[in-house]
Amino acid sequence: KVQQYTLIIQATDMEGNPTYGLSNTATAVITVTDVNDNPPEFTAMTFYGEVPENRVDVIVANLTVTDKDQPHTPAWNAMYRMTGGDSTGRFTILTDPNSNDGLVTVVKPIDFETNRIFVLTVAAENQVPLAKGIQHPPQSTATVSITVIDVNESPYFVPNPKLIRQEEGLLAGSMLTTFTAQDPDRYMQQTSLRYSKLSDPANWLKIDPVNGQITTTAVLDRESIYVQNNMYNATFLASDNGIPPMSGTGTLQIHLLDINDNAPQVNPKEATTCETLQPNAINITAVDPDIDPNAGPFAFELPDTPASIKRNWTIVRISGDHAQLSLRIRFLEAGIYDVPIVITDSGNPHASSTSVLKVKVCQCDINGDCTDVDRIVGAGLGTGAIIAILLCIIILLILVLMFVVWMKRRDKERQAKQLLIDPEDDVRDNILKYDEEGGGEEDQDYDLSQLQQPDTVEPDAIKPVGIRRLDERPIHAEPQYPVRSAAPHPGDIGDFINEGLKAADNDPTAPPYDSLLVFDYEGSGSTAGSLSSLNSSSSGGEQDYDYLNDWGPRFKKLADMYGGGDD
Repeated sequence: KVQQYTLIIQATDMEGNPTYGLSNTATAVITVTDVNDNPPEFTAMTFYGEVPENRVDVIVANLTVTDKDQPHTPAWNAMYRMTGGDSTGRFTILTDPNSNDGLVTVVKPIDFETNRIFVLTVAAENQVPLAKGIQHPPQSTATVSITVIDVNESPYFVPNPKLIRQEEGLLAGSMLTTFTAQDPDRYMQQTSLRYSKLSDPANWLKIDPVNGQITTTAVLDRESIYVQNNMYNATFLASDNGIPPMSGTGTLQIHLLDINDNAPQVNPKEATTCETLQPNAINITAVDPDIDPNAGPFAFELPDTPASIKRNWTIVRISGDHAQLSLRIRFLEAGIYDVPIVITDSGNPHASSTSVLKVKVCQCDINGDCTDVDRIVGAGLGTGAIIAILLCIIILLILVLMFVVWMKRRDKERQAKQLLIDPEDDVRDNILKYDEEGGGEEDQDYDLSQLQQPDTVEPDAIKPVGIRRLDERPIHAEPQYPVRSAAPHPGDIGDFINEGLKAADNDPTAPPYDSLLVFDYEGSGSTAGSLSSLNSSSSGGEQDYDYLNDWGPRFKKLADMYGGGDD
């Protein structure tokens, strides 16, 4: 109730005479130390909780207590323990260090079909015992009622895994076994389970979706790559229609018993020996996929036909799985021989097969080794080697063809580039060529015959001798002009043109044109006069250009330049 007392104490001398005595005061602080004189007490006699089945680490109830001692001290801290109702140890009670409450927690799964409700008896006490002389009981007790909630659980196969023993060779469509599951939800309204196949590596089995009957869809083979240590595993699925739907898996293990369904074979398939009788032994081994007692020891023998086999060869068994093949005759010509060997196992009934051993007979040195040349001749090339060589040849031809095509394409590109003129070397910088657009409707009626060469229209044979057109190029030897420098003219462009004009005027062999360009014949009947009458050296001052003023505004500039008289 009171944790601390504060006292003010006065002391007076002269025997406490208030008239003559002197006095003084002091303060005394007295702290009351708590002892465990109050045990914890539950706030209720019964607590309730619920939990879904198969859930763990879930708090299902919160136990509250009161304690009048100092909080967060050993006299206040509560400890909880169960005194009854949990014989299987499915619950535990933890203490909340802040609130001092007890937390009832599930530590083991609970099955609704086994236990629907739990009634626990719990007790609470402090970390330290009560002080002496306290009349209160040392602990407080209460009851905890926990209800289990039913949920949809997964069906389970019984047993899982299921092991059966079966001889291999069971035909397709044969009934193998029945593999069913159980639904633990006995109190839920739901239909029967449905079965399906989850894993079947060899695809040998199928299961009936209603009754779980397993039948074969192919022949069971112990020697299959899907069988490990004579064991074949398949997994199946069982599903219910609850909310939510649940499913469970089961594994079927089939231990396959061996039967004598495989005949032995010879190993290796190829061997080499010498032409002579000694040394010429070839060691061979019989291989059988079956196991005892359907395997070795094996019997080796040569067939009766063809007769040359027993005449040339002999075979001797040296152990249960091994034999030795050798020449019977003193000499056998080098080459490749197919030697059939009949091998029989020890199964009941026996299984035998005729294996062909390809023997390469070659000339040998003194050590019994084939010489290099004879070895190559005797060995020959297998099918795989021939295919590999052909593929290499085809790839090489394709590469050569691609290289030739690439070279031709590069030559064409190089020739196309040579036809292009570098803009820096083109002297016709100011000459732009445009497409011919025609002269309108009046210029659409063409006479293509006028485009022919004059020699074609008028052969030289019918022309009078010595008479030629004035506008034709005269037949003279080509004049030899001095080579002009390719460098640009240092002076004015007008001087350059005048010099060229003067050179043309003084050349008696030059055709009567204003330039040295020679054009093809364009036909007769032109309304324009012949240009041959123009004198290149004449001046334009004698011409009358006043008629340019009548040609419209487009020729106004020319009229101003040439029709203005002296101005």
